[in-house]
Amino acid sequence: MSATRNPDGKSTERAGGAPTQTVHKPVDDPDFGTLLRAWLESHRASLVDSVSRLLKHPIGSLFTCLVMAVALSLPMGLALLLDNIERLGGSWQRAAQISVFMKLDVTPATGQALRGEVAGMPGVAEAEWVSREQALEEFQQLSGLGEALKELPDNPLPGVILVTPDEVDKERLEALRQTLAELPGVQQAQLDLVWVERLGAILRLGDRFVFGLTVLLVATLLLVIGNTIRLHIENRRTEIEVVKLVGGTDGYVRRPFLYMGVLYGLGAGLIAWLLLAYGLGWLNEAVVNLAGLYGSDFGLAGVPAGDGFSLVLGALLLGYIGAWLAVARHLRELAPR
Repeated sequence: MSATRNPDGKSTERAGGAPTQTVHKPVDDPDFGTLLRAWLESHRASLVDSVSRLLKHPIGSLFTCLVMAVALSLPMGLALLLDNIERLGGSWQRAAQISVFMKLDVTPATGQALRGEVAGMPGVAEAEWVSREQALEEFQQLSGLGEALKELPDNPLPGVILVTPDEVDKERLEALRQTLAELPGVQQAQLDLVWVERLGAILRLGDRFVFGLTVLLVATLLLVIGNTIRLHIENRRTEIEVVKLVGGTDGYVRRPFLYMGVLYGLGAGLIAWLLLAYGLGWLNEAVVNLAGLYGSDFGLAGVPAGDGFSLVLGALLLGYIGAWLAVARHLRELAPR
């Protein structure tokens, strides 16, 4: 039996002795920087692969984004139209205006002073004084009875303070009306609560309709994304099984499809933003012409930048969620057989 000495000083037996043993030096674990670079490189490769696969089928990818964009633009467009309708109506506060009729013996100076007092009350956004002369002039213009009203011996109309509340709430509006009715020199404070309730019901109906439509279209988008990603998975089934056979993790397999869903969402969000901007601009031409016939300069507001970015962000999130659900559903079937 003989012994040999390894370069590290360890001796091993040969020729009839115990089996030869080799002592290896421990390998150091990779540091954080190496792991981070590997992680970033893996994500970069997945992103490049997803982009290249989408560009190989530009027509199909474009039509998928268009379908998603139409589904995204419908609820957003209706919500923007509701905002414009509310602005056209002068907003909730303007529709809930309280008319405070003064007594006939109240002077304009007293009315102006009372208007300043009312404007400083809590719950009041704006107060406007309309003198008796202004009220008579407006009534002559609106009624068409200008010549007949000139024959009256005295102005029968009182001065009015028009009060605009800062929020619309039936109980608070009624409390404010009662407070205004008790002020000195006030003959009557009038509020059309029926109109306020009708306006609120109309706007709530519109909001509910938009919300319900949004839920339905979001579900549709998830189905579209899920079905599209499922087709990509089926086309790459053999490749994925080989990757898992050599030790590829679920996260590694899932990553390219998640990027693909995000890219679909990004394209759909940008196209939806363009569709809304163009559609509102096209519709605004007819609205401006119609408003001009009534002597108004009303026009539709475009898509605010904040809403546009929210639309794109929501599309990205929907694409990610739809891709995740599709891959999670089929991941169990991708195990190598």
